[in-house]
Amino acid sequence: MADKEERLSVYIKNFSRLLREDTTTIEPYSKETERFYKFQELLADVFPHIVPLCEAEDFDGSMLLKWKGKPSGKKPALFMYHQDLIPVDPAQWSHAPFGAEVCDGKLWGRGTLDTKCGLFGVLQAADELTAEGFVPDRDIYFVSTRNEESSGFGADAISRALHERGIELDMTFDEGGFILYDPIGVADGTFAMVAVGEKVPLTVKFIARSPGGHAAMPKKNSPLARLAKMIAYIEDHDPFFSVISDTTAQMLRCFGPYMRRFGVVAKHPGLFAPVLKKVLPAVSSTAGALLKSTLAFTMSGASDASNAIPTEAWVIGNLRCAPHQGPEDCLAELKKICDRYGIEIECRVPKRGGNVADYKGEAFGLLKAAVMKAYPQVDDVVPYISNTASDSSAYSPYCRQCLGLNPFIISKEQMGTIHGIDENIDLDTIVPGVDCFRYLIESL
Repeated sequence: MADKEERLSVYIKNFSRLLREDTTTIEPYSKETERFYKFQELLADVFPHIVPLCEAEDFDGSMLLKWKGKPSGKKPALFMYHQDLIPVDPAQWSHAPFGAEVCDGKLWGRGTLDTKCGLFGVLQAADELTAEGFVPDRDIYFVSTRNEESSGFGADAISRALHERGIELDMTFDEGGFILYDPIGVADGTFAMVAVGEKVPLTVKFIARSPGGHAAMPKKNSPLARLAKMIAYIEDHDPFFSVISDTTAQMLRCFGPYMRRFGVVAKHPGLFAPVLKKVLPAVSSTAGALLKSTLAFTMSGASDASNAIPTEAWVIGNLRCAPHQGPEDCLAELKKICDRYGIEIECRVPKRGGNVADYKGEAFGLLKAAVMKAYPQVDDVVPYISNTASDSSAYSPYCRQCLGLNPFIISKEQMGTIHGIDENIDLDTIVPGVDCFRYLIESL
């Protein structure tokens, strides 16, 4: 294998080719898929050993590749990293979002973190291994969808197709956490954050109706007033309860030795659960959200005229349902509140997610070993429940070991560029990130 400097030069070139392709996500039912097919053709050119070797299948612009392994009797593993991107306004960026510029020790561009880094890393690793004559001990699938950011249709179609064909996946690996210093605000260490489960995201529409009328003759409890009362009540009386789940308890035990004055409490989460439920939300909103379901009001609408009382007013809430209080329970609690104020709820519950992988299982152990080998400076590999949603949730009904990690070291500032402005990745983490994928594939 070439030395680290030579490898980095090759990796920057290959990664940059992926980043220069504009694969911005499109509306769920749009047929303008040419950009994604062009991108997939590029993959075969950038990774000439692995991509042509695989059996390829198209799912309306989303890609499924099968790397045939040895007949060992092991069930298949699957890696998935979506190719579609959040839209950008180039005028707001200090570096061209599709320029793949190298500057200040970083590679800049949309997708460097979300999530062409994972797609590049796993295919680069597989391409090198294939060129060296390596054959995996099991079939390995690579998935890259073109609509993770817009609808999830690709993941739904592919996961359903594999299930209907009787293909039982042993483990899946997707985007999730990164490797971060002090992820929750009070842990002085570097941790690889592995999502072993995800909250189920729901879009909830709260609707208040009335006969309407002229604003010069208002009545009490207009639609907007009722919505305002409902929102204020929910802000003051949280309908969701906190739980120190087994996963959260293990996360805290991992953080405990690095948490200074909170260390003793964190290392004994069962004993100090009541204290932790109060302390963690005070530490940070990120830490608090790990304990329960959350609801954020994000959109609203009402009358089209300033002098007309609306016949219908509405607000949209982004609901994230924790495993211990799932969609049905969360909606039931919200309905109790809405009934007080004469407000209706509209919500479609997706047939996804909810399962939590075992951090004591084989998949987590293999991933942990690969991370620690690639990054000796990492203090621990930590399980957690992700507050965000990914394609992984489409597979969790069919696979008990669905894990999420982008094995790259990033800063909190870089974390803030995901779905934001000036997304970038440090050059220093690219080679060990590929190594992590190599070690993981070799161990499967």
